[in-house]
Amino acid sequence: MRMRHWASLKNLLIYGLSAPIIALNIGLLSFVFHYFRHPLTILSIAAILAFLLNYPVRFLESARISRQWAVTIVLLLTLALMILIGITLVPLAINQTIQLSDKIPDWLNSFQEKLEQLEAFAKRRRLPLINLQILANQTNASIENLLKELPLGAVGFAGTLLSSLVNTILVVVLAFYMLLYGDRVWFGLVNLLPEKIRVPLSQSLRLNFHYFFLSQFLLALFMVTTLTPIFLIIKIPFAFLFAVVIGISQLIPFIGATLGIGFVTILLLLQNWWLAIQLAFFSIFMQQVKDNLLAPKLMGNFTGLNPIWIFVVILVGFEIAGLLGTLVAIPIAGTIKGTFDAVKNQPRVARE
Repeated sequence: MRMRHWASLKNLLIYGLSAPIIALNIGLLSFVFHYFRHPLTILSIAAILAFLLNYPVRFLESARISRQWAVTIVLLLTLALMILIGITLVPLAINQTIQLSDKIPDWLNSFQEKLEQLEAFAKRRRLPLINLQILANQTNASIENLLKELPLGAVGFAGTLLSSLVNTILVVVLAFYMLLYGDRVWFGLVNLLPEKIRVPLSQSLRLNFHYFFLSQFLLALFMVTTLTPIFLIIKIPFAFLFAVVIGISQLIPFIGATLGIGFVTILLLLQNWWLAIQLAFFSIFMQQVKDNLLAPKLMGNFTGLNPIWIFVVILVGFEIAGLLGTLVAIPIAGTIKGTFDAVKNQPRVARE
C-alpha cells in the first residue's frame, strides 16, 4: 500500500515539475526563433524543399544516374516550374486579390441593405426584432481592416517569391547541399545521442516528416486543382483566389481546411448567399473526399496523437514560430511521441 502511495506521489512530482520546465523551454524556443527568425526560416524552407525533392532524386538514381546529376536535374526542373508559376499563377492571384479588395465596399453595402430589408420584414410580420445593425457594423469593420492588408500582403509575398533573389538563391543553394550532404550531417548529429535513442529517433523523424509534408502538399494541390474548375463552372467570383485560399489553408493540419472554407464562405455571403451556399457545399464535399478517401491512404494515423493534443500542439507551434510553427508542430510532436514509445518498449522487446 505504501509502495503504491509513494509511486503516486512520485508521478505527481514528476508531472508537476515537468509543466514549468516545458513552459520555460517553450518560452526559450520562442525567443530564439524570433531572434534568429530570418536564417531559421530560410533553413527550414530549404530543409522542407530538400525533403520533398529527395523523392524525384531517388527516382532518377534508380535509373542509374549519379546523385549529383540527379540533384542538379531536379533542382533545375524545380526552378523552371517556380518561374512558370511565378509568371502565370502568382500575378493572377495578386490581381484577383486587388480586385476583391476593391469589391468589398460594394459587397458590404449590399449586405447592409439585405439586413435592413430583413428587419423591415420582421417589423411587418411583428416578429421578434433582433438588432443586427451592431453585428453588421462590427463585421464590416473587421472585414474592411483585414482586406486593407490583403493587397499589401499579397504583393509582399509575391515580391519575396519573385524579387528577393538573395533569399531564393540561399534556399536553392542550401537545398542543393542538403540533398548532397544532408545524410552525412544528419548521421553526425544523431551519433551524438545515446545509442538507445539514436535509431528510434531517426526512424520516427523520417516516418513523420515523410507522411506529413508529402501528404499535406498533395492534399493541398488536390483541393486547388479540383475546386478551381468547380468554382468556374458555378460562376463563383474570384474562383482561383478562393480555391488557392482553401488549398493553402489545407497546409495547416486538422483545422486549416475548415477555417479556409469558413472564411471564404462568409466573405462570399456578403455578395450572394446562394453562391456562398454552393461554394460551401462543393468545398465541404471535396474536403470529405480528401479526408475519407485520400488522406487515410497518404497519411494514415501516423502521429497517434489525440485530437485534443493536436489542437494544443498547433497552438504552441503558432505561438513559437507563427505559420511555420503550425506546419512543423504536428510532425515534431509525432516524432517525439514515436521516439518515446519506441524507447519505452525496448526493454519489453529485449525480455521477449
